[in-house]
Amino acid sequence: MNDIDYASLLCSRLCHDLLSPVGALNNGLELLADENDPRLREQCMGLLADSARTTAGKLKFFRLAFGAGGGFGEEIAVHEVRTALEGMFPPDGRLAVEWLIDSPGLPKNAAKLLLNLALMTGESLPRGGTLTIGSEHRGSVVEIVVRGEGPKLTFAPELRASFAPSIGEEVSTRTATCYLIRALVEQAGGQLALSGPEDPFLMFGASLPV
Repeated sequence: MNDIDYASLLCSRLCHDLLSPVGALNNGLELLADENDPRLREQCMGLLADSARTTAGKLKFFRLAFGAGGGFGEEIAVHEVRTALEGMFPPDGRLAVEWLIDSPGLPKNAAKLLLNLALMTGESLPRGGTLTIGSEHRGSVVEIVVRGEGPKLTFAPELRASFAPSIGEEVSTRTATCYLIRALVEQAGGQLALSGPEDPFLMFGASLPV
């Protein structure tokens, strides 16, 4: 897997995730242009506002989780990380997020890792549930824990296997996030642990030297 191939897979993933809210914006504008009933126009405006918020929230998340967001400092403020996460999993959605981080900031690689772990865990709970996110500094190490639990947990064997890569491994748009998570941990000289397939929850634990 070279950098260009991976960038292409990641771009495909982002386009797929943005297609639905951007398409809804386009459809809403078309309906609004042809609609004269004030009540229906008001409903269209409400749908447009919802789609715009969803699109903006996802872009904010992607910028921090996959891009070079967070400015030029060594750390990213925790409130920025939380705001980005709420862009992907809104507080009024099916997923309840429990935030167990007291520190004011996180190293950039730790923040990026946390967001990607949260994304993978949240997407494994299609019917909602609870996403618990914790982090703390222990000396020269940042420890991160992300746990998801809900009425339906769907973590494909393909995703689990991607955390134990084999020689000649092929990365797909589905496993691109796994690849990035591994790269962040390996480049930092850290460690990553994953709950077992028999567990009724999905939990990641990571430690990164800082």
